[in-house]
Amino acid sequence: METKREKAKNFIIIGAVLIIFSICVIQLNDNIIQTTAEAENNKTIGWGIKRGEKNMQPDVGASNKQLLEENGGICLGSELEKVIYLTFDEGYEAGYTESILNTLKENEVKATFFITAHYLNTASDLVARMIKEGHIVGNHTVNHPSMPSISNEKIEEEIMQLHQSVYEKFNYEMKYIRPPKGEFNERTLKKTFELGYKTVMWSFAYVDWDEKNQPSIEKSQETIINNFHCGEIMLLHPNSKTNAEVLDTIIEEGKSQGYEFKSLDEFK
Repeated sequence: METKREKAKNFIIIGAVLIIFSICVIQLNDNIIQTTAEAENNKTIGWGIKRGEKNMQPDVGASNKQLLEENGGICLGSELEKVIYLTFDEGYEAGYTESILNTLKENEVKATFFITAHYLNTASDLVARMIKEGHIVGNHTVNHPSMPSISNEKIEEEIMQLHQSVYEKFNYEMKYIRPPKGEFNERTLKKTFELGYKTVMWSFAYVDWDEKNQPSIEKSQETIINNFHCGEIMLLHPNSKTNAEVLDTIIEEGKSQGYEFKSLDEFK
């Protein structure tokens, strides 16, 4: 039969075991929560939009927009101002950028060109012209990787190596970036922001990048014009022959409808 002292001792032991067990459970839960949060932060987000009707702003996804803006990014301007911000993603030169630059100059429109290292190395004369004529040159990384698939160290390398190359060639500091493939997550946005860059997504894009399957001039004009909207960040690809052919009409039609084409430096 247990004595009072033995009972007290056993009670203390059981209490200690329960406390240790509780601590282990709390730590396990904390680890699970932390692991879950880390997994969520590293989950790849592919940018997408649902087009609006009758020139209304599209649905870009409230949570994605909030995440982007919390980390200094932009995707859609004011719904009260008829402004279009024209942007181009330049992975490689296909022979149409000179025509696009000519059209922009004739219409007195400034645009943003997001370039890769390949583009810088193979078309530096065109990059020099972009800068000389007052356009913005943005960062599209060295090798165009999906940033959620690489480490923070590699992200910094992809961004800052191109940043340094452009600076050394043209004494020009890039400050805007477009994530390759439109893919990002909270981790990559935070890292990009830490590097001093503003992430720029878009509120309009269409299938224009496949040189072997180009939309017709008529279809391209219809798609672009029917989707004009306030605060639009328009994404076009300069390797598109059709885009080079329709750009003048697009700009003229936009202006005739009361839209202004502004630089990202004027974004609001």
